[in-house]
Amino acid sequence: MPIAKENIAASFSKAAANYERNAFLQKEVADRLLERLELMNSNPSTILDAGCGTGYCTRALKARFPKAKLFGVDLAQGMIEQANKRQKLFKKIDYQVADMEELSFASNTFDLVVSNLAILWMDNPDLALKELNRVLKPKGLIVFSTMGPDTLIELRESWRSIDQNVHVNQFIDMHLIGDAVHKTGFENTVMDRDVITLSYKTMSGLMRELKGVGAHNMNQARSKGLFGRARFEKLIKAYEEFRQEDGGLPVTCEVIYGHAWKREEKLKDYHTYDVEL
Repeated sequence: MPIAKENIAASFSKAAANYERNAFLQKEVADRLLERLELMNSNPSTILDAGCGTGYCTRALKARFPKAKLFGVDLAQGMIEQANKRQKLFKKIDYQVADMEELSFASNTFDLVVSNLAILWMDNPDLALKELNRVLKPKGLIVFSTMGPDTLIELRESWRSIDQNVHVNQFIDMHLIGDAVHKTGFENTVMDRDVITLSYKTMSGLMRELKGVGAHNMNQARSKGLFGRARFEKLIKAYEEFRQEDGGLPVTCEVIYGHAWKREEKLKDYHTYDVEL
């Protein structure tokens, strides 16, 4: 179900100032994503961090590839402002407010595109992947992460015991993402998944963290009614059914990782003929 881009930008801009304080999961996934680069023979001179947020991943890329020219783009103005504030005195990363589906860069600009937990906010990942493919050089590498449909399954099931409205953002299956990568001009696609289970003492703690990183429900089909105390108490009671023996409330995060190379356009075969004049 579609999510309005202006809602995404506004939500993440609002959360930007305190984002890194709450973004434990996002940082962990970024670290695991960047670890995958160590297994690849890549020494890029131009890099794009698509959906850079406050620049956590971009700064790590700059530390790993100090000679590379780095760009970071994000839909949220607030995120870009925070990313710039976190740069050192000599600003070496070019941050820009931009939509991943409509980038201003020329075609065949980057050797490497990295995108951490940003594609999941796209209504149609094909459009974003096609655009990222366009700005990559032939044989350029894309490395990305997103969330799978089992993410927040406990919260989703708890809501279903109360009503049938949409309360939790929905995420796309790994195989569908893999198909989208392949059909948008990439090859040698590798997809894998990881399940990270977080634990919270209280339901309120979970909800505060989701709000703190701007990742609360923004689906256009979400319930627009008031979130009263009585309904919240019902939600707490439903979620309590998942409480573990160690006393924590589990939160499942299905993380999907992918990498692929831009398909190199092959010249058409031309036949030559000997003509006797």
